[in-house]
Formats: sequence, C-alpha cells, structure tokens
Amino acid sequence: MKKILVTTDFSAGSKAGLRFAIQLASQSKFVLTFFHSYNIMSPTAWTAARIKDYETTETEKIQQKLDVFVQKVYQELGVQPEHCQCVIKSSVFAQSNIMDYAAENHIDFICISTRGAGKLQRLLGTNTANLINNSEIPVIAVPYTYKSKKITSILYASDLTNLDKELEIVAAFAKPINAEVQLLHFSTFLETHIDPKKIEQATKKSDHLHMKLDIKFFEPAESLVSQIEAAITRTKPSMLVMFTEHHRSLFEKLFLSSKSAEYSYDPAVPVLVFNKV
Repeated sequence: MKKILVTTDFSAGSKAGLRFAIQLASQSKFVLTFFHSYNIMSPTAWTAARIKDYETTETEKIQQKLDVFVQKVYQELGVQPEHCQCVIKSSVFAQSNIMDYAAENHIDFICISTRGAGKLQRLLGTNTANLINNSEIPVIAVPYTYKSKKITSILYASDLTNLDKELEIVAAFAKPINAEVQLLHFSTFLETHIDPKKIEQATKKSDHLHMKLDIKFFEPAESLVSQIEAAITRTKPSMLVMFTEHHRSLFEKLFLSSKSAEYSYDPAVPVLVFNKV
C-alpha cells in the first residue's frame, strides 16, 4: 500500500491535512503516518540526569497529545482508524526532520496544511513552499479551509513537456480513487504549434481514465496563478495536480506576470506537486 506522511503542529488549521489524508485513504488503501516534529528546550544549568528525565516526560506528553489530536479528527469525521500510526520525532529543524523521516521510511506522499491567504510569498506557507522546493517526495498542500468530501475530479495543469510520463504518474494516482482527470494547458502566441495527435496518443495510453482536455489561451496581462484559479473556479475539481522543477523558486515557476507579486492567492483545493520527470 502507498504511504502518506501527514504533518501536524497541533493547530486547528493543520487538521485540514489530516481530513484530506483520511478521505483519500477511505477511497483507496493508504497507510497514514501522522507526524509531529518537536524540539524540547531545557535549562543548561540542570544536571544531565534531570534533563533526561524531563525530556522523557515531555516526549510522553507530546506523543499522547498527538494520539488524542488524531483520534479527535477521526471522531469528527465519523471514520474508524485503519492502517495508521502516530509518530513524533525530535529535531531543531522541522522541514529536514519531515523529509528525513519520509525518505528513511519510503513514504510516497507528504501531506501538509497551508496557512491560508496572504501575499505571494505566503502562498503556501513557509514550510509548505520549502517542502515543495526541496522534497524529492511529492507534496500535497491542503488549504486550511478544506472540508472532507469525496475526491471525484483532478485538474492536471501541464506544460505538455514529458506528457507521456507525467500522465502515467497522474493515472497511477487517479485510477485507484476513481477520479476523473482534466488536462489543463495554457497556450501562448510564442508557443510552437501543439500537435493534437501527440496529445491524443498520450491520453490513449491512459484510456482507462475519465480524461478531458482543456486548452486555454494565456492572457499575458494576467498572472498564471490567476488563470489557474479561474480554471479551478470554472471546473470545480476536487484537487489540482502540478509538476515542478527543483533548484528554482516555486514562485518563479508559477508566476510569470510582473503583477504577480501583488497578487494574493488562497488555494481553494488541495494541490499535489510532483517533481518534473
């Protein structure tokens, strides 16, 4: 079964990530690991024995807090826990702690809640943006306003590069949950002619999917994110899937317009980000 690492800091907003992961697991078999990164501070004047006892006590409290936190979310959703565990791990740096645990335990997806609306630099929240930019493992960013509902449709935003391989990855995610996929592409005047046969051949390989094609003209006066947002409003998907490249800022990759820095965006649906293939 695929594994999802679901991070939480015990905030109300972080429950969104848990709700999404639990919903996903209800539609297909996933092993859920609810994860909290913590760091215990103790006075340097204490003896080593006292510090050890204090850390042991605090660690037990944190583990219990996570167990109760997760249990309450399951109860709120009326779902019986299955194939899940609660894990805490100590580290000064939460981001690297999450990635290290995910890599060591062969996690397939990292699920994290977003902070909500704000300026461009706060699009997905610091931790989320950093994870997307640095994690080798696909990241699911869930808006803090997310309410649990069946995942029925996926909007796959593509630049049509490596379409064959990307569609295979999208299909592997969408098929088990029986979700329809809509391929969204924005075309520009500068773009070379799109060969419809190439797209048709690629989509035929995934003919077991419910697939739709949506090619829109890119308006240079608007940011790419605003047009993606409009597509989300228009099609009302359950989630958005994108592929991105590392070693390049998330915002450089998504926002092309000079006006983008002033654009405030609150993702309306969960966003699954894969590495470019």
